Amino acid sequence: MTAGLLTERSETAPVRVGNPGAAGPFVLICDHASNHMPHEYGTLGLPESELSRHIAWDPGAAPVSRLMAERLDAVLVESAISRLIVDCNRPLDAPDLMPAMSETTAILANRSIAADERAQRIALAHAPFHDAIEAIVMDRLAAGQPTMIVSIHSFTPVYRGVPRPWHVGIIHDGDERLSAPMIDALAAIEGVVVGDNQPYAPADRVYYSLERHARSRELPCAMIEIRNDEIGDAAGQELWAGRLAAILSGIQEPGVTKREARANREKGTILRA
Repeated sequence: MTAGLLTERSETAPVRVGNPGAAGPFVLICDHASNHMPHEYGTLGLPESELSRHIAWDPGAAPVSRLMAERLDAVLVESAISRLIVDCNRPLDAPDLMPAMSETTAILANRSIAADERAQRIALAHAPFHDAIEAIVMDRLAAGQPTMIVSIHSFTPVYRGVPRPWHVGIIHDGDERLSAPMIDALAAIEGVVVGDNQPYAPADRVYYSLERHARSRELPCAMIEIRNDEIGDAAGQELWAGRLAAILSGIQEPGVTKREARANREKGTILRA
């Protein structure tokens, strides 16, 4: 792994890496794990109460990710700085990389950011996060370890006044090697409403981390979105971490084509080790 990567769970580390020597096939990433604001940025002009909202992070995503990593013997990479400073799941040219508006909340301090401050924020959080993922993936591939990448997020029950019925969503592009068996397994759980590219899809520019580190190498990948009222307490976090880890543990390193993956989904099968 690249020398100098910060792996301790400290308030000031821009990225946290858990279980870097994991033997399991999964690398988990949590792009929006933290609402931490470095002291030099204050609250970006927002009331403190706003920083607990989804605009600053993905509530519940980090504890679910950590529980999943334990159950799967997986590496976990977390961004430890709020996405209001810089969104690690966006390309550098994205208009919402440093959002001036999040949902219906104006982030006044993010308007007209000077070029030097922009570069400073990228160096502070975005670059270390992706450098950490890159180093882990490169090390694993060099060692011949099977590697699949899954990102974990949460979403709000209501967005701009519109209720969202899904308890969980699986985001994917045309490669359905992971997403198809995951959707099928989740849909089989009584009472669970699962979204297929809901409430987001790659076209919404939410697939950047997976495109950069997995799709560029043709590694199996998928993005998990859990409605945040489902994981607002320890019981919900344990429930969803257990469900998702059990599903992922039943998926071997897929070697099927996209056409075969779609056929598997239609037949309701799950690829198993």
